[in-house]
Amino acid sequence: MSTGPETTPQAVRRRVRRAVDPLPEFLHQESSSGVALLVATVAALVWANVIGEASYTSFWETGLTLGFGSLSLEEDLHGWVNDGLMVLFFFVVGLEIKRELAVGRLSDRKTALLPVIAAVGGVVVPALIFVAIMGGRPGADGWAIPMATDIAFAVGVLALLGDRVSAGVKLLLLSIAIVDDLIAISVIALFYSEGISLLWLAAAVIGLGMVVGMRMVGVRRVAAYIPVGLLVWVAALESGVHPTVAGVALALLTPAQPVNGRRVLEQLEHRLHPCSAFAVLPLFALANAGIALDGEVLADAVASPLPWAIAAGLVVGKLLGIAGAALLALRLRVGALGEDVRLAQVWGVAALGGIGFTVSLFVAQLAYTDPEVIDLAKIGIFAGSLVSAALGVALLTRGARAGPAEPPAPP
Repeated sequence: MSTGPETTPQAVRRRVRRAVDPLPEFLHQESSSGVALLVATVAALVWANVIGEASYTSFWETGLTLGFGSLSLEEDLHGWVNDGLMVLFFFVVGLEIKRELAVGRLSDRKTALLPVIAAVGGVVVPALIFVAIMGGRPGADGWAIPMATDIAFAVGVLALLGDRVSAGVKLLLLSIAIVDDLIAISVIALFYSEGISLLWLAAAVIGLGMVVGMRMVGVRRVAAYIPVGLLVWVAALESGVHPTVAGVALALLTPAQPVNGRRVLEQLEHRLHPCSAFAVLPLFALANAGIALDGEVLADAVASPLPWAIAAGLVVGKLLGIAGAALLALRLRVGALGEDVRLAQVWGVAALGGIGFTVSLFVAQLAYTDPEVIDLAKIGIFAGSLVSAALGVALLTRGARAGPAEPPAPP
């Protein structure tokens, strides 16, 4: 019997994960970010309802120009947050997607299949429920709003349960949310980009090609890539493709394997994730969550099908989509749960997937231009996310006490 180290690809990946695994730090920062998001959301609501909606709106509509002359860009503060700072958020998400696909939990086919299948169910069913309720009514363009899962809020809610949920449950939720984000980014690129300029799009592609070329010739300094990254962002912004897609594309080009002993991807994620979690996301919530919740607005929300369609998609669609797809995968033996995940807890994870806050708000801003319609969408997002959080906590608390083990893994 050999006593030397295993040399199979799976064994190598396991050793890499043990040597450098930023996942615990990522989960900790995401749970703390959920608190920061909550504080920023409350601040935005207080600002809009106590200080005044006019003050809130006028502040975020303040114009800001960066650059000089023909090389300048002009956006209001709201636009700089959504089109500028959120690129950093999606860049960090892209880094986590790349790491998980290359050397993380999604790199193993058997381990990856279950969250991938569950995530697909969790985006298809909410969209179908939304379309079924909205039909051909105005506002039907927001069908992608209930597809999203907010990683920070979902992990933050999960953190409230402490040791009552295992690491496997957290990993399952995170894996589903990561695949969910990848699908959401693809949807934004394909369905919420308008007036495509082929010239600017070509410039963005050339910029990405420059990144590949710099890697091939051995450019190692991260600072050297920043000007090229800015070029890609500007080109994407001007092309009509949402610039956040540029952030993900640049992240996916980041090497997942060590370069001359330096783990570039992990170092970038370590440095940038706190900025994204504690600066970008709270600013996004502050700039987008403000809505005057007066009697007229609430009455309009009750009478309109839009908030109901979004809330139903998040609560019912995510629950049935994620759990149904996961249970089907287990039944067909094409995926397996972690050893410390009970079958009953899948329902709780599925419910937490309905916390769509950040990305749902983001998609709503892309889908609609009428402020009144956006406000109705926000109410549906708030309501659906709150109900999903409460339902998820209840199901996971119950599932932690009882529940059969998963069906046996395929031989």
